Amino acid sequence: MNWEQLLSLKRFGDTNKRLRKEQDETRLGFEVDYDRIIFSSEFRSLQDKTQVIPLSQTDFVHTRLTHSLEVSVVARSLGRQVGRKLLEKYPHLQNIHGYQANDFGAIVASAALAHDIGNPPFGHSGEKAIGEFFKTGAGKQYKESLTAKEYQDLCDFEGNANGFKIVTENREGRQGGLRLSYATLGAFMKYPKESLPKKPTKHIADKKYGFFQSEKEAFLDVANELGLISRSKTDVSFSRHPLAFLVEAADDICYTIIDFEDGINLGLIQEEYALEYLINLVRETINTKKYHQLSNTQDRISYLRALAINTLINEAVAIFIANEEAILNDEFKIALLDKSKYEAQINDIIKISVDNVYQSIEVVDKEISGYQVLNTLLSVYTKAINNNYNGTPTNYDTLVLKRLPKVINLNEDNLYLRLLSICNYVSLLSDSKAIMVYKKIKGLSFNI
Repeated sequence: MNWEQLLSLKRFGDTNKRLRKEQDETRLGFEVDYDRIIFSSEFRSLQDKTQVIPLSQTDFVHTRLTHSLEVSVVARSLGRQVGRKLLEKYPHLQNIHGYQANDFGAIVASAALAHDIGNPPFGHSGEKAIGEFFKTGAGKQYKESLTAKEYQDLCDFEGNANGFKIVTENREGRQGGLRLSYATLGAFMKYPKESLPKKPTKHIADKKYGFFQSEKEAFLDVANELGLISRSKTDVSFSRHPLAFLVEAADDICYTIIDFEDGINLGLIQEEYALEYLINLVRETINTKKYHQLSNTQDRISYLRALAINTLINEAVAIFIANEEAILNDEFKIALLDKSKYEAQINDIIKISVDNVYQSIEVVDKEISGYQVLNTLLSVYTKAINNNYNGTPTNYDTLVLKRLPKVINLNEDNLYLRLLSICNYVSLLSDSKAIMVYKKIKGLSFNI
């Protein structure tokens, strides 16, 4: 892979090549990507989607929206620092093509901003709930009518693939989705493969999948434009865009440190116990005098959190630059922080978060409710849309279909696309909206 291709400014529908040196510096193409994501309705719905603590009434607990914004800030710093070092190594990128260090920051920040845009309500349990509806629930009846890869898309419903669908999907009046630059789309694709074969190798890019069969052509267009390396002769699988490693690192840094911070502020993790782990991570940079002047838990945690994030940013940048050539050749097969000298400290923090936050009773109870809500919505809507297509809708089917957005084609001939459209609709609901629709469908909500 080479950086000239990887930094492509191309957008869906372009007929002429976009050159960096001809860009308007006051509204740079990569920065336009950020604007388009942040003004999208799909991004706004993240304000009411679970990060860790579902439907929390506590104002300092993160939602998917605040998490995405924070990941984007970390990603921008990672991109800028890497960009500055890459321009020193490859001066022609700046001297001939006009790229600047901030371009790398803008690409990684935009991709990071969108990294959770496809996640369904109720956190990762939402993905599992959708998948289990098709794997073991009422949706299993469709297996024989779908290809293996189509069925796998539904059984392992993946927020990353759904996100790629959202930002690239063609529909009337919105050709090319958000029409992001291909560089940003490349950085967004952490898992540039289709759903089968499942985890064919231990390469980090094979951990999950990154696009549905419905977006295969769009994915191939982006991968070929960017010059990503094909990794399979029989299935669609490519190397990662190098900047995807930075998007992943930004997400890893934030959920490691900030989910931990949420657990402390909620009282799920004891402060004294937690501070010891954070201090182990920032021992080389902490100002002990300043730290002891802080008089309350939130200020102490906030100070250590800032130091920890900065420490891990610098660490991730150093690892990326040291392995840049291996990354370009698809020879680097793990996440950046898996090679960190702080790996033990990171793993300690994650383990405490898993034990005390992710598996807390509050989280488990809401996930149980989320399973019931999503299973009901999927059962009602898939049955209704298929009965309607087959010309056998009940009065109830007709009524519930009136609640669907107009952009859903109720007469789509392809069963897979009909099912996927329902999954996509459900995935775009916020936590509260999903519960509201569930109550209406169950007859539990009346406005009299």
